[in-house]
Amino acid sequence: MALSERATFDVAVRLRSADGAPIGDVFSFMSGLYFRGKLAYARAFASPPDPASEVSGAGVFIITPNAGLRTPDTPLTVAGIRSFATADVSIDNPRYRKPLERSARAIEDDVGPECDVVLLGSIASPKYVDVLVGIFGGRLLFPSEFVGRGDMSRGGLLLRSVTAGEELRYIPVAGAVRHGRRPPKLSPIDKVQIR
Repeated sequence: MALSERATFDVAVRLRSADGAPIGDVFSFMSGLYFRGKLAYARAFASPPDPASEVSGAGVFIITPNAGLRTPDTPLTVAGIRSFATADVSIDNPRYRKPLERSARAIEDDVGPECDVVLLGSIASPKYVDVLVGIFGGRLLFPSEFVGRGDMSRGGLLLRSVTAGEELRYIPVAGAVRHGRRPPKLSPIDKVQIR
């Protein structure tokens, strides 16, 4: 839909332009609730050691299929999306793993040994975890409330945390139980009436 030449909505138009659209906007459009929750949460609570640092940017990074970790404002074009579609996101694929390792090491060098790194992606998947734990070790954390939750539930949890202004509790990924019993469903949010 976003790649259609006939699409006239903002993200599609910017994606087709020479300047592209911010990858955060494109992924939010394509992924829905879970990614929107991750991005809103990361932007609300990221606290890099040096906010002015060129590498750390705002302290928020997105894992890509073949370009490593990128800031949400990184421009993405139709050609970039098509390139992503050709990459197998697998720990065994060097086209995915090597850029992720390279960019994670650059972030590690930039933030230093005292800075914790929070993973809001899938904690049950070795495709992210194995690479990032290998670089950040015990400083790679994740929200403990993620255990047992599916993507949509995690997205809803993250958006609720942003709305409440309450950061979740983090635990180290290394050695953690990442699969668990499904927690109770999130209670419905009161709907706001717009008149």
